[in-house]
Amino acid sequence: MSESSARQASVKAIDSPAPRPLKRLQALAPYKQGKSQLPGRDRVIKLSSNEGCFGPSPKAMEAYRALAPELHRYPDGTQTQLREAIAGVHGIDADRIVCGNGSEELIGLLIRCFLGEGDELLLSENNFMMCSIYGKSQAAKIVLAPERDFQVDVDALLKCITPRTRVLSVANPNNPTGTYLPSAEIERLVAEVPPHVLIILDGAYVEYVTREDYDDGLRWAEKLPNVVVTRSFSKMYGLAGLRIGWAYGPADVIEVVNRLRTPFNANAAALAAAAAAVTDYEHVEHTRRHVAAWQERIASALGDRGVTVVPSVTNFYLVDFEPRADKTAKEAAAVMEANGIIPRPGSADRFLRITVGTDEENEALLEVLGGYLDA
Repeated sequence: MSESSARQASVKAIDSPAPRPLKRLQALAPYKQGKSQLPGRDRVIKLSSNEGCFGPSPKAMEAYRALAPELHRYPDGTQTQLREAIAGVHGIDADRIVCGNGSEELIGLLIRCFLGEGDELLLSENNFMMCSIYGKSQAAKIVLAPERDFQVDVDALLKCITPRTRVLSVANPNNPTGTYLPSAEIERLVAEVPPHVLIILDGAYVEYVTREDYDDGLRWAEKLPNVVVTRSFSKMYGLAGLRIGWAYGPADVIEVVNRLRTPFNANAAALAAAAAAVTDYEHVEHTRRHVAAWQERIASALGDRGVTVVPSVTNFYLVDFEPRADKTAKEAAAVMEANGIIPRPGSADRFLRITVGTDEENEALLEVLGGYLDA
């Protein structure tokens, strides 16, 4: 037998029918996105994914179309145009910005950079599911701090910190509750978390908030060595289909993320559209006013029918059916889907998360859900 044949026979003798993934990945439940289609319906009202109800701004669409002749070129790996546009809008340092395939990718990169086997990832009870997935993939322990009245509890988070805590991620505003931590609580959080813990402030819904006591976190990412802010173009800016987001933080943190990210992690069309979108103030303000007005109207209409609508500062609202013993979220979702409206069911059969849509979509929602609650 030749040396090559012997080597092949030895390889075949290995008792493994196929390549095996890491054990810690086999138990991971994949992220489940909101429904976008219903059987037998060509047109649906999709209120399950918190997408921007008016779509991209005209400026973003123009920039997207203008790039068509250049699609054979690689995108700018330095992301300079978008970083400088973001820096100009927010008055921050462009060199401390990194862009990515949605803020989701950047959160994942931060976790991969700063969390290892046996470390602890601290999250609030209601959190972005991908954080847990990324943490578990690093063989880290996931620690959940309880919430109070649908609100992130800073005291509970602080009590959960141990010497093994390495990353703390908090969405502000939070999802799926729509609530937010006021400025004083954010200040207390960043002041009392030990400096060895990286704090990720996920601001995917920042642009919808109009409260005067809200803190977007940028000032803490500017001055503290362990705070990073992430932002998304998927919600207010209506670019979910292009997958683009950004992060801002200490120079050494951003530098290590740049080492790990792929050279062209943000595509050219997304970079161009986002650079135009971030400066379209008229589109943002129009959307913000629309969402705020409908939040008030919907909360009043559903509240009058005996369910609880958790006060939200985002473009979605959480409906709690617990006060109505005769109604359930599961049944309500079925009625809505039968009428072509897709909500997002919660993990327990008492909640529905619903996106604020257009005037027409919201009117249809109130007619169908209101009718169910009135029946």
